[in-house]
Amino acid sequence: MKKILIVGGVTGGASAAARLRRLNEEDEIILFERSEHTGCAGCGLPYYIGGVIEERRKLLQTVSGLAKRYRLDIRCGSEVLSINRDDKSITVREKETGETYEESYDKLVLSPGSRPTVPDLPGMDEAENAFTLKDVQDADVLKKALMTLTPKHAVVVGGGFGGLAMAENLQRLGLTVTIVEKKRQVVGAFDFEMAQILHRELNVHGVGLVLDDGVSRFENKGKTLVLESGRTLDCDLSILTMGVKPESGLAQRAGLRVSEAGYVVTTQTYAALDADLLTPVDGIYAIGDVVQVQNFVDKQPDAAGLAGPATRQGRVLADHLAGLPTVNNGLQRTSILKIFGKTAATTGNNVVRLKKMGISYQEVHAHRLCHADNYPGASLIDLKLIYDPKTLKILGAQAVGKEGVDKRIDVISTAMRLGATIRNLACLELCYAPPYSTVKDPVNILGTIAGNISEGVYKTIPWDEIEGVVTDGGFLLDVMPPEEFDKGHISGAVNIELDCLRERLDELPQERGLPLYICSGTGQRAYTAVRLLRGCGYNNLYLLSGGYATYCDGTYQPNA
Repeated sequence: MKKILIVGGVTGGASAAARLRRLNEEDEIILFERSEHTGCAGCGLPYYIGGVIEERRKLLQTVSGLAKRYRLDIRCGSEVLSINRDDKSITVREKETGETYEESYDKLVLSPGSRPTVPDLPGMDEAENAFTLKDVQDADVLKKALMTLTPKHAVVVGGGFGGLAMAENLQRLGLTVTIVEKKRQVVGAFDFEMAQILHRELNVHGVGLVLDDGVSRFENKGKTLVLESGRTLDCDLSILTMGVKPESGLAQRAGLRVSEAGYVVTTQTYAALDADLLTPVDGIYAIGDVVQVQNFVDKQPDAAGLAGPATRQGRVLADHLAGLPTVNNGLQRTSILKIFGKTAATTGNNVVRLKKMGISYQEVHAHRLCHADNYPGASLIDLKLIYDPKTLKILGAQAVGKEGVDKRIDVISTAMRLGATIRNLACLELCYAPPYSTVKDPVNILGTIAGNISEGVYKTIPWDEIEGVVTDGGFLLDVMPPEEFDKGHISGAVNIELDCLRERLDELPQERGLPLYICSGTGQRAYTAVRLLRGCGYNNLYLLSGGYATYCDGTYQPNA
């Protein structure tokens, strides 16, 4: 029989505890949680604030229920102060009484999670209307403030997943909302042109965006925010959603190895390492938001505060402690968010990370219907696929749309785990019926587009380079019908409708080897034009990736 102590009772810790008990009825399992509750559904907190989730209890896992079902010794309101590696014990303080005691262990699992990033800004201490939202206690405070302050204008500082969810739910309550984000886009998991679709959706629903700017100080007891640009924003309420930091102080004090960013460094079986010797420390493990793991795509160190990976890490570690074979495939960063009428999802690496890692890539865009257009309610999904041009392995994917986004990204995420290439995507046999998909699913289409590029049918040019090509004298052919072209097009483009192209070839450059750039609304008709022109001897063809639609996404100007 082993004595296993788990520090942290949310997500990873609770997952490990439950799995350990399912695997072994004899071990003594003690779970320490600093707060009053275990298993708080943190991702649901903004929806509780907005009234979408009406009952507070639905956010919580009851201690008594978890303890009884899995025969766990759960000690809420207990803060672990230190780890005594020499005698394999921890020092615990009971928050209610202030008393401390020692508890020995055979195995120690660290799953303390993370804490909100709150910079020490001038005037912050006097800001009576500034809040964070990490746990249900924070939610209680914020809900009370919304009733007592009766705010009309809120500023959300930070445009990550939590910030967008908070903005939507505050707007749902009738507040005027502005998001302030220090980077040039919201949700850094997405590439810029994909995030721009979210910018537009936020603006359409009345949420203001102040990008490329941060908060420098608070004035007037928090009712005025002064930005780094010098601009000021008046508000009745501000929510700080500026990301999180790992709760690694306990690990650092115990002499465990911690990265520069503050994450506990572990082995593939989540064993913590000694800070000096860099060898596994006997009996100590770490999982969840606090750990640095290996990125599934590039095999480099990575970290992300996602509930799904934390839960799986708890299971993998429990299997390892029980002596079962385990597989740790690393972090794939598959995630999803809802913002008003849109859903956005991503898996794998984005272009920003690939460039940082020096990894070559090819990207393709597609805009396809979520289901057959003859069935009511069909809407477009904007998709992006990133792959290795040599191995054709999938490196990442992103999608934004009204319906069917999660299905497409989940399919691609699964394909990536199984080592699929772009050619595999083109051949996947996926469900089809008019209410659910198109005969060629959008995932299939991404695979065929990438396959055409890999086979040399044409090359692509990204949305942010096409204007420079035209300025430098390049020939941009737009094959949209004139009525579509007149509604909007790239400056300098020559419009020859696809159905008239054969009869008007004399209007194109006659030197067949010169670069010829082609675009249409979404790229579908441009591809047909490419095939036609190849048959007529043109062999240096560039297709605007994603067509005019992606160009419009990328060049959108958000409103503050």
